[in-house]
Amino acid sequence: MRAARAAVPDRIRWAVVLLDPGPADRVLEIGCGPGVAALLVCERLRTGRLPAVDRSAVALARTADRNAAHVAAGRLELRCTELASLEVPDGLLDAALAVNVNLFRTRSPGTELALLPPVPRPGGVLHVCYGPGGPQSAERVTAPVADAIRAHGYTDVRVRTDTAGLAVSGRAQASGSP
Repeated sequence: MRAARAAVPDRIRWAVVLLDPGPADRVLEIGCGPGVAALLVCERLRTGRLPAVDRSAVALARTADRNAAHVAAGRLELRCTELASLEVPDGLLDAALAVNVNLFRTRSPGTELALLPPVPRPGGVLHVCYGPGGPQSAERVTAPVADAIRAHGYTDVRVRTDTAGLAVSGRAQASGSP
């Protein structure tokens, strides 16, 4: 496990620190890639669960290999699906996390957010995170995502920048909120 931990990029460590999953939380990971964030999240879960989705079967196979013990323990559930086809059974989730998922940045983030089922639960948190730097300014990456999150009814929308990455976070409105 130490070798896998040494290979964890700073942006993923930072995103999981922002997420701060509790032992009983139910967290959705959008675009799990090779399963590095899933590993860090599942290490914090006891009775909680992490449904992780990716449209790539290859990425899911890598996630399954890296996290075989968490899959076997029932903490990690993998689904090969597009965001538009995502269904979340068994109620709502406490949080959702996307790290370096380009569809929130390269397409209209509002369109992509509209594809999310009612995730997270009212009061739950959505974190859309990216690595630092790149060809675009932080504002050019985070502003459209923050605007779209607000437009979809999230409150307490925050943009964070760090040497490890960029993040836009919002809290899902509680039932009955305007």
